[in-house]
Amino acid sequence: MGYNFFKIVEVPKSFNRRLNDFRASLSAAISEGKDITFADNDITYALKLQYDRLCEKGLKLDYNVYSRNEDDRHGKFIAGSNWKDAHYSSTVCFSRFGVKRKVYKDGKIRYSDDLKSVLYETMTDVVTGAHPDEDAFCCPGCGAVSTVAQLQEGCSYCGSRFQMDDLFPKVTAYYFLEDPGMTKGEFLSGYIKFYVATLLGTYLLGCILNGAVFLPWNLLKNIPSLIGILIGLPLGSLIVGYVLYGYFLLMRLIVKTIASAGKMGTAGSRRSFEVRMKQVSPEFSFEYFTAKALSLIKTAVFSKDEKELLFYEGQGLNPKMKDIIDLNYGGALGCKSFRDEGNFVTVVTKAYFDVLYARDNKIYSKSEVFSATFKRRTDVPVNLNFSMTRIECQGCGASFDATKNKTCPYCGNKYEITTDDWALVDLSYN
Repeated sequence: MGYNFFKIVEVPKSFNRRLNDFRASLSAAISEGKDITFADNDITYALKLQYDRLCEKGLKLDYNVYSRNEDDRHGKFIAGSNWKDAHYSSTVCFSRFGVKRKVYKDGKIRYSDDLKSVLYETMTDVVTGAHPDEDAFCCPGCGAVSTVAQLQEGCSYCGSRFQMDDLFPKVTAYYFLEDPGMTKGEFLSGYIKFYVATLLGTYLLGCILNGAVFLPWNLLKNIPSLIGILIGLPLGSLIVGYVLYGYFLLMRLIVKTIASAGKMGTAGSRRSFEVRMKQVSPEFSFEYFTAKALSLIKTAVFSKDEKELLFYEGQGLNPKMKDIIDLNYGGALGCKSFRDEGNFVTVVTKAYFDVLYARDNKIYSKSEVFSATFKRRTDVPVNLNFSMTRIECQGCGASFDATKNKTCPYCGNKYEITTDDWALVDLSYN
């Protein structure tokens, strides 16, 4: 799920605008609880849970996502992996963005950072000629469930009217990955700092070794020394500063490589898992599973009571997880084991996350590894647009929001999530 170096394909302008609108509205969604633009219901629900967590702790998280693309300050996305099912087509799109986070408590900044990242967004659109008119969808205005065809004529509950492009395409997954590379501007900014430090350091070292402070006007009678300070020192510092900066970047890369060595053990997971799951649905992709896994983990972590969630079947989460105020994918999801039992498959994963905690009046960031176990049926094809916010009851066929009901509010039938999608069976620290 990285750069597509060999075939660079920019996304259409209409997609790029939506991707940037989604990115731009992240801050208001996290810090103010506002709706996220062009997002599916599962993302919207998880972000609202995160906002509620911040409010419970009396915190405000200012989440500023800014473009690192020097030739396009609005963000130009590149198209990466793509997969389809009968109704929908999904594409992973990415662009360089930075994230500045500031956490406020009682009006004071208690934590801040600036993360140089690559933003990945999965854009899902309707496949031409196979429009899912009878699919259920929650009205963005009031949340009532109707079919897509009905919503095109306006919501019968609140009267909201909108065009089809307000529904599709939409963002169905997103995450940030730390970018080991640098833009030209970032490299130059870092080099200037090293140059100034080298210049001052060399000057001070010369003063110490000679037991005197060299001032240009005191060297008017010593032209060679004056030339050395005014010309030789700046020019020499250009070279020495560049060498020191290069050494610093190399050491930083080595340290980060060592720190992420554990993620290398997940390298074979993608192919082995795809081969297994493509027997269920030929359109299955590891990107789809990763996005689904991240969504379920985030929702469980930020929920008030995970046991009330339709898709969660495990024990109570570690109390430490209730102190998480921001959770970002760390770039690796490894499949530790598979188990087939009749028409079900259970997969145990090892998921890497960068976690922001608020605990005991302290706010700190830490890399964590979660052990997450997922389960689903193997005799039901994958539905790339499935959402727990618009469930169709297997008993009476009515649609309802499963984030609020584990049973059908019309007939009382308990809904089994594994009939249509993945269930999170267990979540713990690895």
